[in-house]
Amino acid sequence: MSGADPVFAWLARIALALLFAGAALHKLRDLGAFAATLRDYRILPLRIRPRAVTKAAALALAALELGSAAALLLPAADPVGPLAALALLILYSAAIALNLARGRRHIDCGCLGPGHRQPLAPWLLARNAAIALGPLLLLLLDAAPRPVSWIDGISLAGGVAILALLWNAVHQLGAAQPALPAAGSSP
Repeated sequence: MSGADPVFAWLARIALALLFAGAALHKLRDLGAFAATLRDYRILPLRIRPRAVTKAAALALAALELGSAAALLLPAADPVGPLAALALLILYSAAIALNLARGRRHIDCGCLGPGHRQPLAPWLLARNAAIALGPLLLLLLDAAPRPVSWIDGISLAGGVAILALLWNAVHQLGAAQPALPAAGSSP
């Protein structure tokens, strides 16, 4: 596509950057808990020093999310930001799909940070596919060469607010399924 309004590209950039920065901060807030969640996925080679491997992987994922968020806000860095966001979404979806195929629905998805345990479910794959439309549009969309004005800023703020409300609604609907017990508690 060519000549699309740049507000749509900026809306995708800002929303994705907030999503990945928020996800990274959740992971960094309790890296040990996220490393334990990552270990539960059983996708890392854990024969030697499993705690060190999962902690390093958890830190690497948080760093990649922060890097992706920063690159998304710098159009001059394209296509790095959209490609990194898309790669992370594919990676997370593959890990979820693999564990769903294994019948391991009981583990925490790790999506919402410490204190918000959510079991794996197929709807998470649909959610990730919907989110992946953002980076795909940034890779395929050529924005019209016009400056973004103050009125566009109001449109962007409204768009981000609507997307945040939609995100919250989707997760509230997903939370309607039984919650996982807190880490360390008995089922």
